[in-house]
Amino acid sequence: MEKFVINGGIPLKGTVEISGAKNSAVAILPAALLADTPSTIDNLPEINDIELFSKMIEYLGGKTIKKEHEIIIDPEGINSFCPPHELASQMRASYYLIGALLSRFNETAIAMPGGCNIGVRPIDQHIKGFEALGAKTTIEHGIIKVKADKLVGNHIYFDVVSVGATINLMLAACKAEGTTILENCAKEPHVVDVANFLNAMGANIKGAGTDMIKIVGVDKLHGCKHTVIPDQIEAGTYMVAAAATHGDVTIKGIIPKHLESIIAKMSEMGVIIEEYDEDLRVTTAGRLKRVDIKTQPYPGFPTDMQQLMAVLLALADGVSMITENVYEGRFKYLDELKKMGVNAKVEGRTAVIEGVEKITGAPLKATDLRAGAAMIIAGLAANGVTEVKNIYHIDRGYEAIEKKLQKLGADIKRVK
Repeated sequence: MEKFVINGGIPLKGTVEISGAKNSAVAILPAALLADTPSTIDNLPEINDIELFSKMIEYLGGKTIKKEHEIIIDPEGINSFCPPHELASQMRASYYLIGALLSRFNETAIAMPGGCNIGVRPIDQHIKGFEALGAKTTIEHGIIKVKADKLVGNHIYFDVVSVGATINLMLAACKAEGTTILENCAKEPHVVDVANFLNAMGANIKGAGTDMIKIVGVDKLHGCKHTVIPDQIEAGTYMVAAAATHGDVTIKGIIPKHLESIIAKMSEMGVIIEEYDEDLRVTTAGRLKRVDIKTQPYPGFPTDMQQLMAVLLALADGVSMITENVYEGRFKYLDELKKMGVNAKVEGRTAVIEGVEKITGAPLKATDLRAGAAMIIAGLAANGVTEVKNIYHIDRGYEAIEKKLQKLGADIKRVK
């Protein structure tokens, strides 16, 4: 089992290039299955979830040609609507195959999605949407089966804002008969990215990025070429790493607008952030100040950043609070960080963090993707040696994280 060994206390300095967005890529690959001809997707992150999707597409009968940061997907030969359960159960985003295969075959059967163990993340809004389009769903023995005689557009209101449900219903509805209206939609940049990809294939989707999306069904889609947007959470990760180590890091290849809530909170703490067209420079001057954070759907503060920010708050002057409004049970990582001297307690959906002047290295276990990244940052900021185990979580969503950090001067090694 691999682990990261980190010798902390070194300020990060230099330039880091941001990869394509994981949350876009894992939806765009299934979306490519809706076309009749091949699609080329570039700026693809080199992460484990992409490898899993490639294997599932080939299992279903499709062809993939993988190059560095690029994949060509030929869906013409797809002849199965049942992805392999042992692969689908390994990642949360496999649920996008439900919308894609339902649209292609009017039927699918797939293992309930896996991914990060961060509490209750039901797919009831997805099921509600599929059923509104005319499908029937059953869940037995961990397998979800969805089947329709035909898909017909409808007016669907999401009870809660859900990125996954918004994207999945775009996939299912873009070839349905008639018009579908989705209300109370997620507005995240990757929702817009997936809609742009579908439209480039010939779909008729309007309103992505707002709370109402209109989808007029079309008969067929064709392949296209698409460039995945930069990963805002990876960018935020390196911003926090730079600040936590009191370094000087330029983060390149980003869309600053996607980072507005992160920039605002870090600036409030006293982090110095210089914005350019596609770059950011992050530096600090002195100890950082306390802030309170409440996670919200975009354009609010992203839930995927709260674990990372917790490391900064743990070293800030004063008592900070993080209120998690998106997912339940997303504070498990704090028990690990406490081993380093972090002073934190959880009260319901809120974590109360009292800043300390220093933390020390310790053996840690990553509990999920973003928590694992937070533990790496804590190790970089700590005195002494930190070991982070269960790093398969981290490899699911970060491309070559140790290599990028090494280029910034970090003493981090991947050890078997």
